[in-house]
Amino acid sequence: MALNALTPEFAAFLAAHLPEGTIREAEPRHLADPRGRWTGQAGPVALPRSVEEVASIVAACASASVGIVPWGGGTGLVGGQLMANGPLPLVLSLERMNRVRDIFPEENMLVAEAGCTLQQVQDAAAAAGRLFPLTLASQGSCTIGGNLATNAGGVNVIRYGNARSLCLGLEAVLADGTIWRGLTRLRKDNAGYDLRDLLIGAEGTLGVITAAALILHPRPAQNAAALIAVPHPTAALTLLSIAQEQLPGMVSAFELISGMSLQFLAETLPEVRQPFAEPSPWLVLVDLGLPERLEAEQALIRLYETGAAKGLALDAILAQNETQRAQFWTLRENIPTANRRIGAVSSHDISLPLSEIPAFIPAAQKALGDIAPFRVNCFGHLGDGNLHFNVFPPKGGHKDDHADQREAVKRLVHDMVASLGGSVAAEHGVGRFKTADITRYADPGKLAAMRAVKAALDPAGILNPGAVLAG
Repeated sequence: MALNALTPEFAAFLAAHLPEGTIREAEPRHLADPRGRWTGQAGPVALPRSVEEVASIVAACASASVGIVPWGGGTGLVGGQLMANGPLPLVLSLERMNRVRDIFPEENMLVAEAGCTLQQVQDAAAAAGRLFPLTLASQGSCTIGGNLATNAGGVNVIRYGNARSLCLGLEAVLADGTIWRGLTRLRKDNAGYDLRDLLIGAEGTLGVITAAALILHPRPAQNAAALIAVPHPTAALTLLSIAQEQLPGMVSAFELISGMSLQFLAETLPEVRQPFAEPSPWLVLVDLGLPERLEAEQALIRLYETGAAKGLALDAILAQNETQRAQFWTLRENIPTANRRIGAVSSHDISLPLSEIPAFIPAAQKALGDIAPFRVNCFGHLGDGNLHFNVFPPKGGHKDDHADQREAVKRLVHDMVASLGGSVAAEHGVGRFKTADITRYADPGKLAAMRAVKAALDPAGILNPGAVLAG
């Protein structure tokens, strides 16, 4: 069914049936892509304060065949939160739905509305003596609704899982305006299809998430971190296995950082302190959450010494306090900023089976060298196999010099990833930027099932049109 463009008359109709100020003109932030590649169409934005208001808006749009683009914090990197082309949609911002409704420390859960920022939920959990472990660089502005819609990962997936693993239940509005009140506090409930898991990761194409029952964890008694220099990714992977054997269930993050990352930081952010006097080909950032009975520093020393004895670890720096631990994470979190300042020819958010990573990295670099003498900055979450494999022009060059090679670079990397059983949409989602990739690489049976689910739950195609599934 073809969608209709949002008209001034329809906007006026919505405004007349909703509280004053709910419908207004979208601000630039509602239409912006963080990487500056696309701009959404200027038009009205709806800012409801309750699930009932969301339901009224969705029902009206369904009747008028007007598309809806859900908007959380606007931090998505694959265009899922904006629509640059097609019939003018209504932007539906949940930023006013930002209350933590309930918290049950003894049950290790809380209920938060979709417009709560991730930081807000983390702070609410901390105030109750608990931990909400989802951690992203954008946590001050990204929202729980967006985190769940994209099944966000972040740095702690190795220990706590991604957003799906941290959610018990949802409240959501379906495409006809029906409210699904699924904010269960149950850990076991096998009564029928799991709509929660269906909506999580669907990027707003099957329903609009308005609130979530979130899983909390006990706070570790102590945290510890180290930067360990390693000769190659194979050593990093073996060191990860050793860390998990020596400290089962206590490795919160295990990040891989290339020497190119350090070069980019030196070029663009010289104020970020380099960890070692001599350049290292690769680093791993190990972060632990430990109980009181274990000595954090000794645990990391033992890990380093075991690795050094096996030729896996070349040098190490242990954080002596929380300030130094934060400095290690500042280095890691500034790598994307350095990347933006250098300017990527093509960026790739990929995941691979862990054992395939050591061979993939040099093979992909070698294959890219046949196109041009690119620089590759590979870094990411080694613990869960998610790498950011980004390709840059030679030093002194500019990304625009290679604009005609961008598609060939992406195709080469993605074809290699797919051939190894990996994913080309690891943690950022599909959005609108990667719909062609899903068509190319998804299993045909899965793709057909996805289209059938979309047709069943949103037959008019009003929910985030053009996202996830093209056409």
